[in-house]
Amino acid sequence: MTRKWFAKAAAAMLAISVLAAGCGGAQKQETPAPAKPEPAPAAQEVKFKVGMSTDVGGLNDDSFNQAAYEGLKKAQSELGFEIKAVESKRNEDYEPNFRSLMDLKYDLIWGIGFMMKDAVDKAAKENPAQKFGLIDEIVTAPNVASVTFREEEGSFLMGVIAAKTTQTKKVGFVGGMDFDVIHHFDYGFKAGVKAVDPTIQVITVYAGSFTDSAKGKSIALQMFKDGADVVFHAAGGTGSGVIEAAAEQKKFAIGVDKDQNSLAPEYVLSSMVKRVDVAVFEVSKAAKEGKFAGGVTTSLGLKENGVGYAPKTLWNKTPAGTKELVEKWSDAIKAGKVQVPANKAKFDAWEVPKL
Repeated sequence: MTRKWFAKAAAAMLAISVLAAGCGGAQKQETPAPAKPEPAPAAQEVKFKVGMSTDVGGLNDDSFNQAAYEGLKKAQSELGFEIKAVESKRNEDYEPNFRSLMDLKYDLIWGIGFMMKDAVDKAAKENPAQKFGLIDEIVTAPNVASVTFREEEGSFLMGVIAAKTTQTKKVGFVGGMDFDVIHHFDYGFKAGVKAVDPTIQVITVYAGSFTDSAKGKSIALQMFKDGADVVFHAAGGTGSGVIEAAAEQKKFAIGVDKDQNSLAPEYVLSSMVKRVDVAVFEVSKAAKEGKFAGGVTTSLGLKENGVGYAPKTLWNKTPAGTKELVEKWSDAIKAGKVQVPANKAKFDAWEVPKL
């Protein structure tokens, strides 16, 4: 009995397994492949942000502020920085301009010009974690990188060019405002003239403004009327009037900060180029790389290529040998053999050295 039951059960189980195999062959089910995970979104690179506030000369002054902005634009195009420039119409705009850039979380904020010293100093003390850069003045706070220039060295070369070129033995200097920084241009220029010919007269007028081109033109026209035939300006936007007067009278002007030859190609004899653009770019780049020079003052002169004569100097309008003489003085200054006076007291005591 038991054997018969076991045989029947085994047969039944075999039949069921065959039936199951047949059904499986007819309706084979595939195990679905596991879903591929969605790729994680690429992390967005956080851009380094650098802002600047102009002084009252404004952004498009064809001079100092514009040169600084060109440095920022280079950082934007070559290093991918996010940049912003805000303009100041008056001195009272400096502090709110800094606040607006801080509100926008700019990593480094530049104050362009010596007139911004007090505003930078105050903002740096009140915001010790914020990095600042300052051109043409010194703030010793650990979160401020200060950059100054030895303008007297480049202006000396302008004096040599003017003295070699003048036919009337009268040249002019137009300063924007009567401040120490502008004295660097003034007395460096006078020293260069003296080095060539101490009998040449230098007519000097300070306009009292960096933004009054009409006044600059009026001053230059009077200088030309009084016999000057070459006028050097260190006057920001006021200087554009000096250049306009030179072109009108077919005399020579010498520009400043940027190569200003494009303003009057036949009459801008040279320009005392001041590489504010290089300073802004290099300090900003260092800040991005974690090498911010806070509490340090960088001084740039001929030796550092921070100042010099413009690429478009009209050497063909100067007497033969002028460029060679300029290079000779430049080399001597770079080598430390000539100390150029930067103020009246030093100029009055200065004797022309023998090269």
